[in-house]
Amino acid sequence: MVYFCRMRFKIPFFIALLLTCSTVKAQKKWSLKECIEYAMANNISVKQTDLQTKLSELQYKQSKLGQYPNVSFSGGPAYNSGRNQDPTSFSLITQSYISANLQLQSSAEIFNWYSKKNTIAANQWELMAAKANTDKLKTDIALTVANAYLQILLAKEQEKIAGVQLQQSQSQLSNTRKLVDEGALPELNASELEAQVARDSATFISARGNTEQSILSLKSYMPIDAAAAFEIDTPPVELIPVEKISDLQPENVYASAMANMPQQRVNDFKLKAVKKSSAAAKAGMYPTISVYGSLGSGFNSRAKEVTGSSIVNTPFGTVNVSGTDYSVFAPFTNYDYSKTALLRQLNENFRQSVGLSLSVPIFNGGSLRTAFERSKINIRNQELQKELDDQKLKQDIYQAYNAAMVAMEKFNAGKKSLQTAERSFSFAQKRYDVGMLTTLDLITNQNNLFRAKLENALNQFDYVFKMKVLEFYKGQGLKL
Repeated sequence: MVYFCRMRFKIPFFIALLLTCSTVKAQKKWSLKECIEYAMANNISVKQTDLQTKLSELQYKQSKLGQYPNVSFSGGPAYNSGRNQDPTSFSLITQSYISANLQLQSSAEIFNWYSKKNTIAANQWELMAAKANTDKLKTDIALTVANAYLQILLAKEQEKIAGVQLQQSQSQLSNTRKLVDEGALPELNASELEAQVARDSATFISARGNTEQSILSLKSYMPIDAAAAFEIDTPPVELIPVEKISDLQPENVYASAMANMPQQRVNDFKLKAVKKSSAAAKAGMYPTISVYGSLGSGFNSRAKEVTGSSIVNTPFGTVNVSGTDYSVFAPFTNYDYSKTALLRQLNENFRQSVGLSLSVPIFNGGSLRTAFERSKINIRNQELQKELDDQKLKQDIYQAYNAAMVAMEKFNAGKKSLQTAERSFSFAQKRYDVGMLTTLDLITNQNNLFRAKLENALNQFDYVFKMKVLEFYKGQGLKL
């Protein structure tokens, strides 16, 4: 008895403290649309998928640049000694010198059986598949966030019902306590209600904990710091728009989903990509014709050039004519040399070349043939994957439709059960007030009403969510 008396004073204070905590200063309330948009922009998995899309985009751009000719430049100085070949005159010399060679080269494929063209197309389809895959992940995140959002709404509704139940039990306890103190009722009635208040308090605290847990789950999907203040907008569940079930027939929903769902687009794009990759692999087994060209020049630090000349009569010997010696002179040309300038050498040593090349794969260990056969297997595998995902989508839609029908029927039946429980409790309350019903019977009726309210709330939210899933498959998005 002492325990219940203490509880009588502690419970209202504790509940008031909880209610006060829930109404601390006003803060931003998140709508479902804002939660979904935030999750799409900040979810880590979405960011990782975006990075994969960027990699696919780089691969596509690189394959497009592969159509253009390759151009490379090479050159650099070198010190040479001993017997070697002069890089400018190509003669054998035995001298030490510094040289430099410069060369500009270019090559381009002019016919490769459309190998590059098909590779570019394959990479383009892969890029589109990557973008569609990002969209798929975003829709999955949106559906998960919507489910978590509705779970919070349900938890709040259950918390609200539990709070009303607690207040009702406290009011009954207060009235009964007055009657007991006046001697109109036995102490047992007050004890039974005090026990009921204790049970309702525990139920309310548990419901409050479920609400906080649901909020933490939604934060993790978005993601938001678990310690950050967060509150969602809570529209009345009965005001949430829901399509007519007649407008959500599974065959019509499936036809819309086939045209709108990202996974189906992913499969279509990937199938086109592997077909183009197969065509590129097949082209790799045929000859390739290329054109090439180069420009080059060189420099030698010991290269010299003639800058002038002079003719000098140089004694060649003597000749005796009729016993007389005469000196004989021969003309000799003297040349003046100087080192050849860098630019002059580069100009004089400038060389060009151009040509065609034919590359014919004859034997390469079967790698090209294996790559082509593997590409055909990839095509068949992707076709099967597409068929599997289409079948799964159809099965999911029909299961979602059946679940929505069951949820609707449960919700309608639950409303009738709630109405019956409300009438029963109303009659029980009136009989209790005039002393024709025991406290235990009143508590039983009150608990039945409480369970009916909780069941009705659960059925209603379950029905709304399952209908939203069907609307989602139809391509109407997620809205409350």
